[in-house]
Amino acid sequence: MILGIGTDLANIDRIQAVLDRHGDRFRNRVFTEREQAKASRRLDEAGTYAKRWAAKEACSKALGTGLRMGIAWRDMAVSNLETGQPVMTLTGWAAQRLAAMTPDGHQAIVHVTLTDDHPWAQAFVVIEARPVT
Repeated sequence: MILGIGTDLANIDRIQAVLDRHGDRFRNRVFTEREQAKASRRLDEAGTYAKRWAAKEACSKALGTGLRMGIAWRDMAVSNLETGQPVMTLTGWAAQRLAAMTPDGHQAIVHVTLTDDHPWAQAFVVIEARPVT
């Protein structure tokens, strides 16, 4: 069953302006070390951050909270499988919220997809509950 769906659209040029203005202060507040390492290896650093920003926004919407109620940006982290598929990992309050919204006898799975076409970056997040067998 679907527990939540979220989407967000981020402007890559806006993220670049924030990076130019606030640099590491912004990076450290919003992104995990792993996300920062990935972005630093990319030619389009701002695009990489913009996709992850959009994913965090989309995830907070799928959790039904938006970025309030104690969710921290770094409680939601995007990484990639070896195949390149993005995956979302939740910690802290985001993980607690996910556990609270997951019915007994089910396992929550967070699906995420990212795309960009300059100047836009977009993410969709679907939270699914599967019965534990």
